Amino acid sequence: MLRHNENKMRLPWRATNLVLLRPLPYSLSRMIRVRHLSHSFGQHQALSDVSFSLGKGEFVFLSGPSGAGKTTLLRILHAALPIQRGEAIVADFNLVRLPSASVPLLRRQVGVVFQDFKILPLRTVEENISLPLELRGLSDTHMERRVRAVCIALGLEERLKVKCRDISGGEQQRVAIARALVTNPKVLLADEPTGNLDPALSLRLMELFKQFQTYGATVLFATHSRELMGHYPEAHVMHLESGRITAANWPGAGVAHALRAGALRENFAVPGPGNAR
Repeated sequence: MLRHNENKMRLPWRATNLVLLRPLPYSLSRMIRVRHLSHSFGQHQALSDVSFSLGKGEFVFLSGPSGAGKTTLLRILHAALPIQRGEAIVADFNLVRLPSASVPLLRRQVGVVFQDFKILPLRTVEENISLPLELRGLSDTHMERRVRAVCIALGLEERLKVKCRDISGGEQQRVAIARALVTNPKVLLADEPTGNLDPALSLRLMELFKQFQTYGATVLFATHSRELMGHYPEAHVMHLESGRITAANWPGAGVAHALRAGALRENFAVPGPGNAR
């Protein structure tokens, strides 16, 4: 079983390669603000009265079983689903009043790692990762530098010219992650990004996400992995059950039934690295 201290990897790139200039101080400004958010699909209530806020540079694990509402919440936060009830503001965009013409502007500030990857199989690894940079009109030189830097960090530098249909599922997942990170977003939403990765690569990926957090990105990271969360005991954790926040270990979340800091260990049993199963 991997331990965080024993297997911490030095990333083979420098943050400045991605135009991250210096660590940002912690700010009380809210990058994500959600109030009384509810969402249903027909008779199924996917989210019920969800409230929380995250500031610049905060990192939160979003935990919970399948069907708890994690993916629904992430889809709402990047405007893939409309807000039915409640409020949400992401990177200063009010999602309740967001016109469709402004959705691309929101998504320039929000990087998303989808559960189903959403890569283009007939395009190369390089083309898939550079797509959001092309949409921003960056020069070829700038795109090449940023794509290569993030590919080195994720071990994809030897696959740049290979079509995505010809790489493994784990490599496809890393392509999706690289595409989300390459734009240096203000907010990162990750839906089970380590699901198809081995433990060593999962920790390497986590170090990459933590690097972006250090430089000011706000990260909401959905995962089933108690072992992965156990390697980062200092991280905030928000647990969903049946569409409600039932436990959290920081005061920024509105927890149902008044369960707060101690509830995670009592009701969800997030292990530390030494006792992860």
